Amino acid sequence: GIKPGWHYFGRKMDVADFEWAMWFTSFRNVILFALSGHVLFAKLCSMMVPQGGVSIFFGPNHRSVVYMLYGILAVLGTMGSTYLMIILSHCVVLYSVSLAKQKWLCFVSGLCSLASFKLEPFSTWQSGFVTGTFDLQDVLFYGGSGFTIMRCMSFALENCERKEGNYSIFNLLKYNFYLPFFFFGPVMTFDRFHTQVGTSELRRKGDEMWNIRVQAVVHLGAIVVVDIFFHFFYILTLPSDIKFMNQLSDWALAGLAYSNLVYDWVKAAVMFGVINTFSRLDHLDPPQPPKCITMLYVFAETHFDRGINDWLCRYVYDYIGGEHKNILKELLATIATFLVTTLWLGPCEIVYIWSICNCFGLNFELWVQTFFGLKPFASIEGSLSEAMSRRIRGFFGAVNFWAIVLYNILALNSLDFALLVSERILFTGFPISTLSIWFITYCGVQLIKERERLLAIEEEKGDKEKPE
Repeated sequence: GIKPGWHYFGRKMDVADFEWAMWFTSFRNVILFALSGHVLFAKLCSMMVPQGGVSIFFGPNHRSVVYMLYGILAVLGTMGSTYLMIILSHCVVLYSVSLAKQKWLCFVSGLCSLASFKLEPFSTWQSGFVTGTFDLQDVLFYGGSGFTIMRCMSFALENCERKEGNYSIFNLLKYNFYLPFFFFGPVMTFDRFHTQVGTSELRRKGDEMWNIRVQAVVHLGAIVVVDIFFHFFYILTLPSDIKFMNQLSDWALAGLAYSNLVYDWVKAAVMFGVINTFSRLDHLDPPQPPKCITMLYVFAETHFDRGINDWLCRYVYDYIGGEHKNILKELLATIATFLVTTLWLGPCEIVYIWSICNCFGLNFELWVQTFFGLKPFASIEGSLSEAMSRRIRGFFGAVNFWAIVLYNILALNSLDFALLVSERILFTGFPISTLSIWFITYCGVQLIKERERLLAIEEEKGDKEKPE
């Protein structure tokens, strides 16, 4: 995972993460060229046909048509006509199913389409139609195909919700071939995209362009910082050398595990942030970056892709779980959610283990909340001060935080590394390393809970000051 890097400084670079190397090293110029072309093409068309003007080609609201045309041309030029036909065939099939307005049928059909790209021999059979040898082909093939199916399922399920009539297949194509989201996401549910792209009044707030520029500069700064880390701290390559990992202290192992999760959050925030910057230029409000891993101490808020998380919550988790107070419904909701997630990530041993661990964590969290919500415990907590109640919850939050870390480094690194960190923190390092790491984490959770309390107070004040 180490290759030549900064020659003048004599530093080699950690290139263990293919996605980051692809985005910001190998194919940086290609990706930026395609996204910049999207913005320029849309701007050129808007100058030729003013918004609200009538054109024999576009009609009164041409924005979404322009985005679709550029997206189709970009996919055609990048992947070829065969790939475009494969994508269009899945769109047509799922659109036809959506006309029946049966949610279960839409869901089953969508999952079957998704499985055809995730399971053998169907995935190899379909990819065999696409000829080419460039390095990005596999990534673009499976990325574009997977996100296409998720968007088609969102369209089909939203069409089932529509009481009168059906959305046209033209609406689906405009939704699916929006280029900034096509290959790499994030997924914006159809209801949000359709509402935002159909808005005829395109007005920006006074500081909106300033915020877009600031976000672009922040993302550029984050890329530089990560690049520095990759030349001095080989946090991604080190965990693959278990023999060397055994020589590290408990603190170093815990810090390395935490750093890997922080890096994955930064990667998701920057990659989706770059795409979101371009989509904001198109007057869209895309899914926000994931919540910082340092701020997470509950499984219910843990995710690295807010678009997929919103999709799963809307169509699976919240749909089955309701208010998430019934233990049985919650169990069914989490199992269904992680089954879909497993298929989305691609079924394999490490994904199975990751899904089972996180599914258990989410349910165990509810079981503990339900248990301590019983009358005897609720009355005891009611007699405590607010600060003491936060301290007790912070105790469990610190344990939960490390459960989240350990469960997720399974997918980011390896099972061997996750087992080594668990053994050193929980058993070999007990009691000194275990308790000291727990205490520092507890202090961090307390700071987070205090920040959340202050934000809640500010929000409450703001609501009271609003005129009725």
